[in-house]
Amino acid sequence: MRNLTASALIAALSLGTPALVQAQGTSSQKTESQTPSAQSSPTIRSIQVIDVKELPPAVRSQVDDVVSRTSEEDLQSLRKSIDATPQAVSAIKAKGLNSSQVVAINIADGVLTIFAKTA
Repeated sequence: MRNLTASALIAALSLGTPALVQAQGTSSQKTESQTPSAQSSPTIRSIQVIDVKELPPAVRSQVDDVVSRTSEEDLQSLRKSIDATPQAVSAIKAKGLNSSQVVAINIADGVLTIFAKTA
């Protein structure tokens, strides 16, 4: 299984629809000098959905740590962005889940990994 680090996990997002990712620690507010064309969205080539309870304990602990530092507002923003992305909704539904169970995402090398908690 791939090694994931806490810094690679992204729990706060919503630069706008359909842009899905914003790295933790950066402001989600736009300044007057920013325009939509100045922002770049990562290219998503594939989507995988992972239940947090299926992760190795060390990685699960990292995900839980990121989630514990994420505000409810950020989670709602994350889930709205996912709901606005048909491919993400389809991938989640294929696993028998819905966006309300999503707790974090990661984008690396064109792969959107969606982390969900089922219990």
